Amino acid sequence: MSFKLASIPDFIFYIASVLVYSYSITKQLPMISIKNLSFAFKKGTPLFKDLSLELKAGNIYGLFGLNGAGKTTLLNHITGMLFPAKGECLLNGLPARDRTPAMLSDLFLVPEQFALPSLTGEEYTRIHTPFYPRFDKDQFQAVINEFKVDTKAVLQELSYGQQKKFLIAFALATNTRALLMDEPTNGLDIPSKSQFRRIVASLDYSDRCIVISTHQVRDLGAMIDQVSVIKDGEIVFNQGLGEIQEKLVFKKIKTEEGQNYIYGEEILGGVQAICRAETVQDEPSREIDLELLFNAIIEKPSVLQQTFSKETV
Repeated sequence: MSFKLASIPDFIFYIASVLVYSYSITKQLPMISIKNLSFAFKKGTPLFKDLSLELKAGNIYGLFGLNGAGKTTLLNHITGMLFPAKGECLLNGLPARDRTPAMLSDLFLVPEQFALPSLTGEEYTRIHTPFYPRFDKDQFQAVINEFKVDTKAVLQELSYGQQKKFLIAFALATNTRALLMDEPTNGLDIPSKSQFRRIVASLDYSDRCIVISTHQVRDLGAMIDQVSVIKDGEIVFNQGLGEIQEKLVFKKIKTEEGQNYIYGEEILGGVQAICRAETVQDEPSREIDLELLFNAIIEKPSVLQQTFSKETV
């Protein structure tokens, strides 16, 4: 094989990027590392201000935030489709903005808005699987069967929900070490949402970093194991479910009890509340109410941050 002189620098860059990528995986560096990222669509109106976040393999992250908080924009920085004004975003040690072949073959994004080509599902799969070396055809077929998607049909002729299920099935089967899903349950009916949760929960993600971005907190159920929340251009909360269960108790408090709590919402006969674990005398349930937790983080981020600070005893 011979190379033209003009192609040698590109070839060297490609080999170097593969070596860096392999080294970062071997050394178990953070799968996704965002450092001091600042970004604005409009001059003088920053969306992110020195945002930093590390996401590691072996976790399913729930990326939460109100509409307009910047969840989609953050995912687009991770994929290298947007560039920060300052700071950096690395995927296994490689700058996301370079979008090298080594990086792109190990990254998949399921966007909230998408347009599939005028191809059958079988044609789409045949064309795109060569770009993903870890693609598992058996896994793809199993998820397609679970979702009951006809891969012989032209994708554009399917309903939006069926197209979304096809794309999710393909994304899961790529087995990329970084998998990003932006509002994946939008367009799915209630039974399909349950199927989605069950399928994702059954994955072996020991060497994968999965990020699911949504404002529909209820849809994730107990599927995630890390909660990350964006508010006012910053990550205001980033904790694992284990740490949350250790520090917090979610319970109904009767009106007459008058117990102190971090955050509560009135319900019939009392308050659905979040309490610090050390203040609860009875045997507490460790079930996490994600929606209540999200509301608490949005309303009282500093209180939650103090509860999880290292100084808190």
